[in-house]
Order: sequence, then structure tokens, then C-alpha cells
Amino acid sequence: MLLIRPGIILSFDITMTLLSMAHRLQMRLLTWDVKDTLIKLRHSVGEEYASKARAHGLVVEATALEQAFGQAYRAQSHNFPNYGQNCGLTSRQWWKDLVLHTFHLAGVPDARAITPIADHLYEDFSSPSTWQVLEGAETTLKECRKRGLRLAVISNFDQRLEDILVGLGLREHFEFVLTSEAMGCPKPDPRIFHEALQLAHVEPAMAAHIGDSYPCDYQGARAVGMHSFLVVGPEPLPSSVRDSVPKEHILLSLSHLLPALDLLEASSLMREGGGSK
Repeated sequence: MLLIRPGIILSFDITMTLLSMAHRLQMRLLTWDVKDTLIKLRHSVGEEYASKARAHGLVVEATALEQAFGQAYRAQSHNFPNYGQNCGLTSRQWWKDLVLHTFHLAGVPDARAITPIADHLYEDFSSPSTWQVLEGAETTLKECRKRGLRLAVISNFDQRLEDILVGLGLREHFEFVLTSEAMGCPKPDPRIFHEALQLAHVEPAMAAHIGDSYPCDYQGARAVGMHSFLVVGPEPLPSSVRDSVPKEHILLSLSHLLPALDLLEASSLMREGGGSK
């Protein structure tokens, strides 16, 4: 028996059940994707590129640059994964080459004219003023910390992320920021998730990851035994994703995270309760 207050005594069975519930209910760690989960660009890539080109005397349509960027980014990421670390590139050179390729595809092949634009764009995208915090992000992070949850970042970003988060006032919420450039591999590689768990000294079952990419964030985290939630935008999900992700794991906004965690914990208790009968 356990005396919890003068005059109130719990049986051994109830006591052990409560202690077990307290243990099971404690999610210890939340890891976060950053881009398009917590922050986003103030303007589209095409608009940023077109604006910087105009400042250097070049007129290129933002829509053409947006389309060219998507094509160039996919090619660059395929040919030189994770900022070209295994190919002898720095992340800065990786991005500069991407800018050159983007303008070339948009009809401006003169590399000498684009090089100073690429340099300025790299600096611009390093500045917190180019980014904005998504609605509900800071409030959600604060509420998570009030619950005693530990927070960390796992992001396919380069070395500039720390300073961007500091400038946006978000860095203070996280114990550590783990980028793919620092780790040497990007999500969904299990090594980056395992590294985060080891840094936090937390078992996968007591951690959850939040992000907007189905393969990189949702599937990547679950592959190592973590829980995960998928942040979705206004665009409809592909049917293959919609059919693969339980609706209780989908976050229409970050304000839905804490209720989703409550539901996850309640579901865990129900499963445990059913298994003990």
C-alpha cells in the first residue's frame, strides 16, 4: 500500500498502475524540421532571385527563375548530395553553382554576370530578415517546453541555420541544432536521427519528430522507432501519402501538435490497458 495523502491509501495494484502510467505518458524529446515547418521564406525563391538580378541590372521574370530553380535544385541535389560534401564542395560553393545553373536555365548563360548575384544571394539567404517564423510556431515551442518536453532540431540545412534561428528568436528553445551538413548525411538517413537520440540520451520510443516532408521527416523518424507527425499545408496530400499516414498524425497547423500528443498518449494507455486484461 502507498500513503499519498493523510487518510488516502492506494492498493499496491493501483499504485503500480499509476507509476506505470506516469512512465508511459512521458514523451521526453521532440525533434523538429525547420524550413516550412517552423520558418519560411518571406518571398519566393523566384522573387528573391529576380529582385537581386534587377539590382545588378538584369531583368529576368520571377516565374521563369522559380521554375528554373526547381529544376536546378533537383539536379544539384542528385549530382552533389548534401551540399557536395563528398565531392569536395563547400556548401557556399554548392549554392553558388546552383544559382548559376538556375539563371542559365532561365536564359542568362553569362556566368561572369551572375557570379556577383550569387554571392549576394548567399548572404541574403543567410540573413534572418529573409525568413519569417510561421504562425503558431513560437507559441507551440513555448507550450512544449512548459510541459517539460525537450526540444531539438534535425534539419537538412547548411551551416547558416544556427545564426538564422538566433536572429529569429527561436534558437533558445532548442538544446541542440543538428544539420545535415554538420552530420554528413541528410534525412531520411537513420544516422542523423540516431545521432540526435544519442545526443539527448533518449530512447526512440520516447521521442517524436515533427516535419513537413513525408519521406524525410515522417518516414525517416518512424524507421528508427520514433513517433512522428506530418505538418501539411493547404495543398491536398498525394493519395499515396494520405493513405499511408493516420489522420491523427497529420498536423493542419502547429497548434494541433499538443492535442495530437495527448491523443498519442491516450492511445498508448488504451493499448496497455487492453493488453493487461
